Order: sequence, then structure tokens, then C-alpha cells
Amino acid sequence: MEFDTSWVLFGFPLAFGLGWLASRVDLRQLRFENRQTPRAYFKGLNYLLNEQQDQAIDAFIEAVQHDPDTSELHFALGNLFRRRGEYERAVRVHQHLLSRGDLSQADLDRAQHALALDFLKAGLIDRAEDSLSKLEGTAFAEQAHLALLSIYERSRDWAKATDIAHKLNASGNGSFQGRLAHYLCEQAESTEIAQDHASKIRLLQQAIDTAPHAARAPLAMAKVLHASGEPQAAYDTLKRLAHTAPSAVPLLAPRLSVLAQELRCFDDALQFLEHLYQHTASLDVLQAIVSLRTARGETDTSQWFAKHLEREPSLVAATQWIANEKFEHQQFHPQVQRALERAAKPLQRYRCAACGFEATQHFWQCPGCQAWDSYPPKRIEEL
Repeated sequence: MEFDTSWVLFGFPLAFGLGWLASRVDLRQLRFENRQTPRAYFKGLNYLLNEQQDQAIDAFIEAVQHDPDTSELHFALGNLFRRRGEYERAVRVHQHLLSRGDLSQADLDRAQHALALDFLKAGLIDRAEDSLSKLEGTAFAEQAHLALLSIYERSRDWAKATDIAHKLNASGNGSFQGRLAHYLCEQAESTEIAQDHASKIRLLQQAIDTAPHAARAPLAMAKVLHASGEPQAAYDTLKRLAHTAPSAVPLLAPRLSVLAQELRCFDDALQFLEHLYQHTASLDVLQAIVSLRTARGETDTSQWFAKHLEREPSLVAATQWIANEKFEHQQFHPQVQRALERAAKPLQRYRCAACGFEATQHFWQCPGCQAWDSYPPKRIEEL
């Protein structure tokens, strides 16, 4: 049977035409999809800039459906879910990214970090800790360490917090010596060694060596020494602290006054406190001076509050001065005194410089924002 070459000549143009037609259809579909994806992407970006997060999420979901392999859209979508508080959806997006085998190691690390933030925001601390630990040795290691440090501080796991602080210290991005000293003080104040004064003194001495100019450890050391029956050592510790950390004078003055009364060293303590008062006109130092003079037997101490008023306008000092003075209309004195004390009471609080949280006592770590050393040692009226 002879092969008819005319069929070949007829088939070549037909095959070429069909191939050209198929390519045109594919190209048209590709162009349509490429137009749709940027349109949805830019629509979502526009919504995001206008702070319309719901509409932005819908637009990004549409873009992801058109191009499911685009990792950047998944990251944007996951971050939006987290910002809106939809942590489960954010977790699913970032877990999907981690399950993909076509991502680079940098994108996998990025997805792992995003997943850790999802767990952290959702309050799933154990899962967040596990996810953050997997970022060791990556580009996100420092951010992971900072997040882990916050977790360990909130859970009061001072041993793990110390390990992380040492790593951050070694990385050269700031000094964490102050925090390390706080951790040692926290361990010294724990209930596990409540009656073990020797262990407390050892930990506090480590804290002093770690941060020599910090005030917390010497203040705590003086308290432990006093409780151990060594008031003279406690008194000397506070006097040294006044030179190494002058800003802590308002905190140490009341304790120094109590120790001076116990040791009966009125003259030395008064000379020391009055010298400090010349440089730091603090109400706490003033109260310590008045307390010592009263304990020594002096009756007219109101002049000290009057002198303070000449130097600094103070409602608290005015209240104390009026309480010790005699006026013409004594029958109204109790009412006036109560009114002044009520007005002055809020001014005697301490205020966090980071978040503004107010408290009647001084904190080394703010109960509101968890910041360390954010409470100035001065009262609100003196700020």
C-alpha cells in the first residue's frame, strides 16, 4: 500500500493552526489571570492604607485564590488575621506556609517567627515558647530571645530568663546587666529562701557585683542585714549607696532614719541626711530628718516644712506644716487638715515613666507594662 504524501502536506498546516489556536487561548487566560491578581492585590493594599481591614482581607483572599503559590500574599493575609484577633486563621495560614516544600529557608524561618507571634498573641505561651525556640541560629534569633525573655519574666522563671539575658548580652545589642541584677534580687526575695539569710546575702552580693550602680540590691542587702541582727552593717550599706546611686536617696532615707534611731547615732545620721537634702530636696529625705529630730526629743519641727516651702512649692509639705502649727480658728483646723490630706494623698504616689501606672509604693518592675526601672524614686508632686 502506497503512502499518500498529500495527507502529510494537508496535516502540517492543520496541526500548526490548532497549536496556534491553543496558544492564543492559553495566553488569553494567562493575561486574564495576571490582570486579576494585581487588581485584587492593589485593591487589598488600598483598603489596608485606608484602615479597612475586613475589605483588605477579602481582597487578599481573592488574590491568593488566583495565585496560591505566592508566599508574600500569605504572609500579608496571616498578619492581617493576627491584627484583627483572628489567631486561629493566622495560625492556619502560617502553618500552611511551613508545610510547603518550595519555600526558601529564609521564608520558612519567617513563617516560623510569624507562627510564634500568633501563639504569643493568642496567649498560648507553651506553643509560643516551642516555636520561638526553633528560631535559634536564624535571622530572627534576637527577636525570639526578646520574646522568650518576656515570657520567662511574666512566668517568673528567673533561671531561664537569666540564660536568655546572657545570650542577648553576648550578642552586643545593648547591656542586660541591670536585668540580670534584678533577676538575682527576685531569686533572693523568693519564698524558697525566705529564712535563709546566707543565701539571700550571697545572691544580693552577686547582684551588686553585676550592676554596681543599681540601687535595688544594696537596699535589699540592708534589709536582710538588719533582719539578721546587723544594723550597723545595714546602716553602712545605705550610706555607701547614697554615693554610688544618688538618685536612690529618697528611697534609702526612711530606712536610714530607722536604723539611726536603733543605733542611737542621731548626730551622724542628721548631718548625713541634711547634707543629702541640700543636693536633693526630697520630701522623703525631709520626713526622715523630721523623724530623727522628733525621736531625739525636739518638739518644734514644723520649721523644716516651712523651709521646704521656701525652696519648693509643695502641697504635702504645706499639709505637714499646718498640722504642726497653731492658728487663730482652731475649731476649723481638723476640717482643713482632712481636706488638705485628701488633696495631697494622690501627689504622694509613684508614677511609671513608661505607661503612667500610679502606685502608693515604689516598684522595680511596673505591674502595668512590665518595664524595669521605670518608676522614678520621686513622688508625683516632685516630678
